[in-house]
Amino acid sequence: MKSQEKHPILYLEVYQENGEHRLPLHTSVVLFLLSYTESKSFEVFLVSSSTQSDTCESLKNHLPKFLEVSHVELECLPPLVRGCRLPCVLDETGRLCRAGLAVVLRHIINRTLEADPSRNDVLALLGFKKTCLKACAEVSKWTRLCELGIPLSVEEHLRNATNVETQLPLPILTLEQRLSEPVKVHNDDKIRRQKLKQQKQNGATTLPVGTMDNNLPQSNDRLELDAALAKLSMDADSGSATRESSEIRKVKTTALPPLEHVFAEGLYFTLTDVVLLPCIHQYLSSVQTHAEQVLDHLPRLLRWYSRVQEVPGVQRAAKACGITLLTPQTPPPRPSEPTAQHSSSSLLECEETCQQLPFVGGPRPTLTKLKESGIEAVFFPHPCPSWTLPWEHLPEAINPTEGKMSDVRAQRKRQQLNNLVAMVTDLARPGNTIVDFCSGTGHVGIVLAHVILIENKEESLIRAQSRAAELGLQNIGFIQANLDYFTGPFDVGVGLHACGVATDMVMEHCVHARAAFVISPCCYGFIQNANKFSFPRSGFVLCLFQEHMILCRFADQTAVQLPPERRLIGKQCMGLVDLDRSWAAEDHGYSVRVMTMEPESCSPKNNMLVGRPA
Repeated sequence: MKSQEKHPILYLEVYQENGEHRLPLHTSVVLFLLSYTESKSFEVFLVSSSTQSDTCESLKNHLPKFLEVSHVELECLPPLVRGCRLPCVLDETGRLCRAGLAVVLRHIINRTLEADPSRNDVLALLGFKKTCLKACAEVSKWTRLCELGIPLSVEEHLRNATNVETQLPLPILTLEQRLSEPVKVHNDDKIRRQKLKQQKQNGATTLPVGTMDNNLPQSNDRLELDAALAKLSMDADSGSATRESSEIRKVKTTALPPLEHVFAEGLYFTLTDVVLLPCIHQYLSSVQTHAEQVLDHLPRLLRWYSRVQEVPGVQRAAKACGITLLTPQTPPPRPSEPTAQHSSSSLLECEETCQQLPFVGGPRPTLTKLKESGIEAVFFPHPCPSWTLPWEHLPEAINPTEGKMSDVRAQRKRQQLNNLVAMVTDLARPGNTIVDFCSGTGHVGIVLAHVILIENKEESLIRAQSRAAELGLQNIGFIQANLDYFTGPFDVGVGLHACGVATDMVMEHCVHARAAFVISPCCYGFIQNANKFSFPRSGFVLCLFQEHMILCRFADQTAVQLPPERRLIGKQCMGLVDLDRSWAAEDHGYSVRVMTMEPESCSPKNNMLVGRPA
């Protein structure tokens, strides 16, 4: 009977090269995690544009034997899946799609734990507070490096393996540099005292905090490795260390030796290591003929690669996926020569330098400068300020009061929805597809249906799906993904209080799809240069980056408890930031209006950007 149970469907990409079927790295990573967790909670389909029926047979050496794997052509995918980049998981209802590497991997872990809650080794993959790779790649430099930067750079290297010894991929060098940094672990005092005790027993010299001696023997980090492996065991709490001597206990925390990197995120084996292992393995395998020239620059990466192989289950999982792990010799460091990772700026370092510039002073000089040049915030009149939904006649599940909101907040939420729905109904036409970006629990999308709701937070999307099911709505699709993983066609994009650069990402997605948009921005103070665009967005040539960031910071000064004059300045700053956004869209042939929600008291962030392609 168990075989007849309905499981979520996992779609993985394959491609053809020189007549042979191959797995992209994202697919290899997903298969490796399935093998490591021994998860049998999914039906697995390999997706390709090929009509050949031997796809699975030709790749059988790379597919764990316990998985039942089938092949499906790209054109035969369900519409919700076809509108996303792979890998994807379609749930049992066929209406909730999870897309993107990090989202899919975290879902595999959660399903494995639902089936067997005793799997401490699987739970540990989610890291501290279960946040490993949870932040989306658009805002997290670390997620972007692991989910996109390293896999894409390795695949590019494999396609163009020339100048291997002189041109190491920058993301690889960035990871090598990251592995050299001191480890930050929550509540690490106990482990650091054990390390101090071990150093004293071995007669080693205690290093100052924040320094690392690369000339120490490789076994120097054995205590860290043992602690990491203990965390993965089923009885991790057993065998805890005895109380340290008074001499060790009296040492101040600031004088304790630092912990060394054992795994990618520090001390413990996490999902990040699962993502990186297939990528780094393929890279190291490809440079074996140039090992001396290349590997001398990557001693920490090689040490990490060796440590990962000591994790129980890794060798088994690799073998099941047709991965024959290497046993490279870790080269000694060359302190007399600058290593490659120090001779080039890392991706993380470059971005942090750009984003941590000091913003000093108030907005008045910038406001005056722009006004003297004829640039001021312009707000179009609201076309239907008194329009409202018939809330008293709508089902309770649609009304925000059905949630855990206070009456006052629910009233304001209804007013916000009135504004967005009024604008969307003016733009939309029968048969149009509407996408509710950053949908949260679906307040906007459920009112609007027929829609697709896109949200990165799983908890919010599941709540939205529950509300839609309660209402019996059949014309709503749900996608848990970062914006970049949604590629489907649509006609109108909507976003209520899209936080920081999320507003710009939604606008960019709409412009790319030539779709109309209704967006209410929020959290202006979180705006910063992103990997896809920089600020100012438009031809705001008279406004420097630092001046624009000051406008963004003060645009958040609109709370009702602030003095009226300060709120007025905040509103002007909001208007100028959104004017810049509207100009950026107009550069792509859009007509954009910046207007204020009615009543203004419905939200301190009461701007709306309404745009349509010319």
